[in-house]
Amino acid sequence: MDIVALLTSAGINIAVCVVIFSLYSILRKQPSNVNVYFARRLASQYSRQVDFWLERFVPSPGWILKAWETSENEILAIGGLDAVVFVRIVVFSIRVFSITGVICTVLVLPVNYYGKDRLHKHIPLESLDVFTIENVEEGSKWLWAHCLALYIITLAACTLLYFEYKSITKLRLLHITGSPPSLSHFTILVRSIPWSISESYCDTVNKFFSQYHASTYLSHQMIYKCGKVQKLKDGAEHMCKVLKDSSENSCKPGVVPCCCLGNSTDSFKMVSNEMGSIHERTCYTDIDTRKREFPAAFVFFKSRYAALMAAQTLQTSNPMLWATDMAPEPHDVHWSNIRVPYRQIWIRKMATFSATIAFMLVFIVPVGLVQGLTQLEKLQKMFPFLAGVLKNQYVRRVVTGYLPSVILVLFLCFVPPLMMLFSTVEGPISRSGRKKSACWKVLYFTIWNVFFINVLTGSLISQLSVFSSLKELPATLAKAVPAQGTFFTTYILSSGWASLGFELLQVCPLLYNLFQRFLLRVKDDTLNGITFPYHTEVPRLLLFGFLGFTCSILAPLMLPFLLIYFFLAYLVYRNQVSIIITCFSSLFFIMEFIVLNFPLCTNTP
Repeated sequence: MDIVALLTSAGINIAVCVVIFSLYSILRKQPSNVNVYFARRLASQYSRQVDFWLERFVPSPGWILKAWETSENEILAIGGLDAVVFVRIVVFSIRVFSITGVICTVLVLPVNYYGKDRLHKHIPLESLDVFTIENVEEGSKWLWAHCLALYIITLAACTLLYFEYKSITKLRLLHITGSPPSLSHFTILVRSIPWSISESYCDTVNKFFSQYHASTYLSHQMIYKCGKVQKLKDGAEHMCKVLKDSSENSCKPGVVPCCCLGNSTDSFKMVSNEMGSIHERTCYTDIDTRKREFPAAFVFFKSRYAALMAAQTLQTSNPMLWATDMAPEPHDVHWSNIRVPYRQIWIRKMATFSATIAFMLVFIVPVGLVQGLTQLEKLQKMFPFLAGVLKNQYVRRVVTGYLPSVILVLFLCFVPPLMMLFSTVEGPISRSGRKKSACWKVLYFTIWNVFFINVLTGSLISQLSVFSSLKELPATLAKAVPAQGTFFTTYILSSGWASLGFELLQVCPLLYNLFQRFLLRVKDDTLNGITFPYHTEVPRLLLFGFLGFTCSILAPLMLPFLLIYFFLAYLVYRNQVSIIITCFSSLFFIMEFIVLNFPLCTNTP
């Protein structure tokens, strides 16, 4: 791939971003889209001008200025601490890659360009390989420049990461100490309560915690089977009992049917009393309540320390009984997963893990297709009928510079929903836990397929006829890895820049709002369920950080496009946090995820 192909891809993506940003600037001004692009708090204050005026249909950069002027305290008040941490990831990435860009431009790029004695062409016609470390001769004395740049970048990243951790830790401590006590702080969730013939689950829980946690145990609340099927079943049983008792009592002597009562007052009282007794007998008894009990309960303690110790302590020698966890907040509870039997959890986790691995292996096929499009010379030798189609230089540039990354992005669109489904099947007890699990899966899936599989398949395609023995494979891969830096650059353009535009536009809620208003004729301004897609955006940020640290020395031309992405992400995400209806969890699951994955981004090659 040459620079012209790269600039063609950049031009197409810039045009797409300009169109999407302009369209967003127009759509957010329309009164019918207030519930899509503004929070309910702002929607009530929004001026609903329905008359035609020109400014509503002219793009304007007003949202960019508002996003830039939003302070960290305002983000904390609107979106919570998770939103602040998410924005800080972007700020950290801008700082690190600004330093990396300066170091690599001044020190590494000239060494790569003049690494070999060769006749250089005009810059637009140069192959991108001459800007990579592949253009440096093996054993060259100028490799010290790459090592020096690598150490400087690593030191800068670790230093900035230390201060970032310190700042986030202070914010978290201030939030914990300043926030009022919540009921979930004193509550644990107990599952897999053992069955007893002589007593109900409720009595078993009360007896167990009164015996082993007598000084701190306060009370408990059982969880009952209250699904739609269970409600229908209970209603049917209730009606059967009413009809059965009515038919039995209508045949008893001394009971007069209602149609034969006449004017007898005594008979009316007798039937009324009898129906009252029937109603008492048909209400839920202790046996009915016991049937509806589920082997799980919320247990309340007198102190937060007691609840934490009870949640983290093994209650019995059998780990499959009396399983305890800290209770999620009420709005964060995933009720359908709480009713999953605890013994099935490990089976579900093994099944979803196997399904994830299988999906990662199946995904090698589209990645191989994408890599084939980046190396047309090899494909033309294997498939000669493609030579006529690819004679046009513009077609070749679009196919090699833009089409591969777009195809890969389209295939990757199916990954987050599928990983969210896998995480739901695993059985987490909270919605935030489900998103955290999906974050892990999406991150590892994208790093494996976007980075490692692309490198391996691209190397195998380019060196298909060169291998003479397996001993040459490591050396061949080492030479081919820098060549994939050009593909990663185009991937940042397609997946990074364009994805920010679609995140800003909120395509799915917008289409749903249009369908509801203009087809169903529903004028309701409430649009429920608009949440920030942490399980897609956090892995994307970490993936781009990983690519930036890995390829900054190998292919420095990636860094300007990466910096532009992070600057756009800073504006877009601040805008989304400040005005979109978001559901940020107060359980800090995003913070824990970032803390565990930030070191991954500092492992430079």
